[in-house]
Amino acid sequence: MLDNCSRNTKDIGIVEKIKAYIKLLRPKQWVKNLFVVAPLVFAKHIFDYDYVVRVIAAFILFCLMSSGVYVLNDIIDCEKDKLHPKKKKRPIASGIIRKMEGCIVIAILLPLALIVSFYIDLYFGMVVLAYFINNMLYSFMVKHMVILDVMSIAFGFLLRVIGGAIIIRVYISPWILLCTLLLALFLGFSKRRNELVVLEKDAENHRKILEEYSLEFIDNMLSIVTASTVMAYSLYTFSTNSENYNMMLTIPFVLFGIFRYQYIIYKKNEGGSPEETVLSDIPLIVSIVLWGIVSVAILYF
Repeated sequence: MLDNCSRNTKDIGIVEKIKAYIKLLRPKQWVKNLFVVAPLVFAKHIFDYDYVVRVIAAFILFCLMSSGVYVLNDIIDCEKDKLHPKKKKRPIASGIIRKMEGCIVIAILLPLALIVSFYIDLYFGMVVLAYFINNMLYSFMVKHMVILDVMSIAFGFLLRVIGGAIIIRVYISPWILLCTLLLALFLGFSKRRNELVVLEKDAENHRKILEEYSLEFIDNMLSIVTASTVMAYSLYTFSTNSENYNMMLTIPFVLFGIFRYQYIIYKKNEGGSPEETVLSDIPLIVSIVLWGIVSVAILYF
């Protein structure tokens, strides 16, 4: 029963197996963990060696934890992933990696991430534990609850930012947390929309919660979240410094980034994998890089 998704792996070479294990960890997803860097940047400590080292450690630990969770989800959703045009190529769904092998990976990654996190900082360890619990609740219960499923995903992004602040013990602006929450909701609803469009009639078979969603409903949610995100970020730029409103210069980059992402969603029917969308779209990458450069220049110089 455990290896229903597995196939005969006798003819699989060692190189292909190694590539499958790397793919199983979903390194492209690690870009999401860069949210832990936000407190370091906005607290103006990117040139402080000790702070940078601690944030890098936090990033690595979130990568270990998230990879362990992804493997667990792949095992749980193995049969459903076979119905998805892209997810059926995942190592476990395709049978290259057996479920038992995936369980061994989980048994290594999750305890390691938790133990090291608590060792580095008690409160940071509690955040990583909360991240793990949130993902477990999502995998076994919340992902079947309409709206709450997307909010759970957004909460995971919030915990990354909070973890980044705690690991270096700095204050994080409520505006940053609000912007993170709204941006994560935007990405989450975009992902649900893509699943509805790509899977069409098979959507409910792949993910039962999709029967609770419709394109009209999600489009309404995206309209609300998009407007809220732009407004929240704009208000944040006004509040960064009562005597300096130069952060307002970054608003055009945020606007373009959001509009470009919407273009990708509606015209290219993509967005099911935010990290792949961001890493594959040159205009979006340029916008994010320019936003980062201008933000650092304004905050530090």
